[in-house]
Amino acid sequence: MTLTADISADTQAALLLTAPLLAKQRGASPEPLQPSDYRRFTRFLYENGWHLADLLTKDSEDVFLHDRLPLDAGRLKLLLARGFHLSQVMEQWHSRAIWVIGATDDAYPSRLLRLEKHAPSVLYGCGDLGLLDQGGLAVVGSRNADEDTLSYTRRVGELAARSEHMLISGGARGVDQAAMRGALEAGGRVLGVLSNDLQRSALHREHRDLLIEGQLLLVSPYDPAAGFNVGNAMHRNKMIYAMADAALVVNSDFQQGGTWAGAVEQLDKLKLVQVYVRSESGKAFESLIRKGAHLWPDPETPDEFDQALAAESNQQETPVQAAFWS
Repeated sequence: MTLTADISADTQAALLLTAPLLAKQRGASPEPLQPSDYRRFTRFLYENGWHLADLLTKDSEDVFLHDRLPLDAGRLKLLLARGFHLSQVMEQWHSRAIWVIGATDDAYPSRLLRLEKHAPSVLYGCGDLGLLDQGGLAVVGSRNADEDTLSYTRRVGELAARSEHMLISGGARGVDQAAMRGALEAGGRVLGVLSNDLQRSALHREHRDLLIEGQLLLVSPYDPAAGFNVGNAMHRNKMIYAMADAALVVNSDFQQGGTWAGAVEQLDKLKLVQVYVRSESGKAFESLIRKGAHLWPDPETPDEFDQALAAESNQQETPVQAAFWS
C-alpha cells in the first residue's frame, strides 16, 4: 500500500503560495494566498504558458516582470522563499506518514474536480492513495444525536461494509463517527474527510492499524496541524458529497447547522449526487424532500444497497483546466 508520495514541483509551489505551513518558526511569515487570489494567479500562469513548477526555476523572474502580473511580485517572492521551512514541515509530515498531492498531480481525485473553483489546490492525507476515487455512500448528520439514531447509523455503516462500498463521512462526533465505526467494525473501508487535526487523527492509536491495512483513509484540504474552524468545516462538507456516489442525511436541524447547510447547498447548487434522507417525518426532512432529496429506502441486503447507490446523479468529470484556471 502507499503511505507516502513524492511531492511534485507543481505541488511544492502550490504549498509555498497557499499553505500556512504550521510549525515552529522564527520571524514573520507572509500571509499565504487566499483561494480567490490563488485561482487568479494560476489562471494568469496558464494563459501565459507557464506552470507552477516554473516558479521554482531560475527563469521565474520572467513571471514577476510580466506587465499584467495580477499580484504583488514582492509578496509572491517572499512566499516562494519559504523553501527551507517547507522542507522542515515536509519532514514532519513524512514522519507521521502524511502525504500531500496537488490539483495537477495524477493521483488527485477526479471527483474533487467536479467542485471546480471550490476544489482544494492541495490535499493532505494518511492512508492508501488508491482509495481516493472509489466513491461510496456519504453519511452526514448532527453531532448531538440520541442513541437510537446512532444505532441506526452504525447499521448503515455495517451494510455499506457488507455491500463492499466505501463509507464516507466527516469524522465528527455523533453521526459521522457512528457511521464510520459501524463500517470499520464490519471490516469495511472508510474515507474520513476532516476539517481539522489530520496530524493528530493520523497518530491516534485506534487508527494506525486501520490506516496501514488499507481500511481507513483520512484526508483534509487543510494543514495537518490546523485546529477547528467553522468555515473550514462548512467547506469540508462540499468535499464529502463530491467524493461520494450518493449521500444519506441521517438527521438535521431545520434551517440551522452544518448538516442542513451542506445538504441544501448540494440540492440547490452543486447537484453532484443523489441525496437521501432517513425515512422519518420532521420539518427539516420534509423541506429537503421538497428541494429534491429522496427517502432512503432502508436497504437490508447488499443488492438493495447497490440499487440505492446506483441512482442517477451528475457524475461527470471536470478537466483540471476548467477546475483551476477558468
